[in-house]
Amino acid sequence: MNPFSSHSHLDSCCFDFAEPPSDGRSATALGNFSDKEVLLASHHPKKRAGRKKFRETRHPVYRGVRLRDSGKWVCEVREPRKKSRIWLGTFPTVEMAARAHDVAALALRGRSACLNFADSAWRLPVPASADTKEIQKAAARAAKAFQPVESEDVMSGDEKKFRSEEGVLHDEEDIFGMPGLLADMAEGMLLSPPKWGGDIYGGEDEGNLDAYTSLWSYSI
Repeated sequence: MNPFSSHSHLDSCCFDFAEPPSDGRSATALGNFSDKEVLLASHHPKKRAGRKKFRETRHPVYRGVRLRDSGKWVCEVREPRKKSRIWLGTFPTVEMAARAHDVAALALRGRSACLNFADSAWRLPVPASADTKEIQKAAARAAKAFQPVESEDVMSGDEKKFRSEEGVLHDEEDIFGMPGLLADMAEGMLLSPPKWGGDIYGGEDEGNLDAYTSLWSYSI
């Protein structure tokens, strides 16, 4: 599956930040943005990348995001009036990387930031300063806030073993750690060992289960 297939092909990345915002901005989301004020990446095509590698790995729409061979996404932004870039990290999903970029862009450029998501303007807490470490921390928090939650259906083997369904018995030998205990008891008493439901040992259907519903019987 092509990770870029959901967007039209645009080739480069916009890292040209203007003057950083004033130091008086608090570490909160920059609210009061109207939809018209937000510069959205999808509405502003990127410039063409010079290097072939960047053309192949940069996301066609999202700013500051590149795909690695491992399938993970990396994010970095260029500092204003400098050639150096701030490294924001490696992320498992493209949205996490794109959100990391947005909070860094807001910290560096304020309301003039070109954002990957319009709601980043009010959803992402922006650090009070443009200090590199503060930006990196804010980017990590923003990415984590959009980390996918694992489905409840994805359970470990132990979780599946102990989850019961209606009409299904647990394997008591495994639960209590007493392998063969019931069988040994039955042998000592010259009784037949008990039978369990088909979902544990397999093979029995509902008709055959009726034969095992009575208590053990023996002659004195």
